[in-house]
Amino acid sequence: MKKTILLLILATISVISCRKDDPTSTEPEVSIETQNTYDDQAIVEFLKTHYLDARGNVKDFVETDTVNTKLFDLNPVTLPSGVVYVKKASSQPVPGTEIGDKDSLRLMNIATTYVAQSTDGKVKFGSSYPFRNTVSTGNPEVDPAYYYVKNSVLAAFNTKYGTSYDHSYYEIEGFREALQKFRAFDIPDEDNYNLQGVIIVPSRAAFARDPHFNYSNISFRNRSFIFNFQVYKTTPRVIP
Repeated sequence: MKKTILLLILATISVISCRKDDPTSTEPEVSIETQNTYDDQAIVEFLKTHYLDARGNVKDFVETDTVNTKLFDLNPVTLPSGVVYVKKASSQPVPGTEIGDKDSLRLMNIATTYVAQSTDGKVKFGSSYPFRNTVSTGNPEVDPAYYYVKNSVLAAFNTKYGTSYDHSYYEIEGFREALQKFRAFDIPDEDNYNLQGVIIVPSRAAFARDPHFNYSNISFRNRSFIFNFQVYKTTPRVIP
């Protein structure tokens, strides 16, 4: 009997632990206005607690660090949409290629999605969930639909499901907006990476609370995105 009770207790603790560690779990939903404020505050907190290493990877900043520079001190730019981008000055192509809003991209990228939450009076990003990581494979992602979805793909989806979604169903608009502030390299897929910057997209400039394509089997409602990337190449797209 004692053994049975012990097993039940352990099982209960395990379930509770899993719920607490679930990266997709969120706090009760707040108003749109509050979520927008949380996003902005969490972005500032992220900028103050992270830096870029020699290869451009985002790393946690330790206050005793006297060598590296916080993202906050690397001249972050905030766009009217609330999107923030940071360039790694030494890792930009010269002269590079302008990135068009409908271009086909070859993108080396580590992207993570978060929910900005207030915990014990402090607002920061939590509930992290991986969105993309091509650095781990060494192969750039080709023509991602979250930058620009082909009209044929969108039309096929709407026909199949009897829907009438537009491009915003697939695309992270704030990412496309900020990426055009950078320039693309023109290098082979086999080249080693040197990430050129960071784009932080608040939820209102991503999918907000709108329906969206199922990229990762989780909801992106209220989720912000952080992209740590290098554009290997961009090709102008011929729109039919």
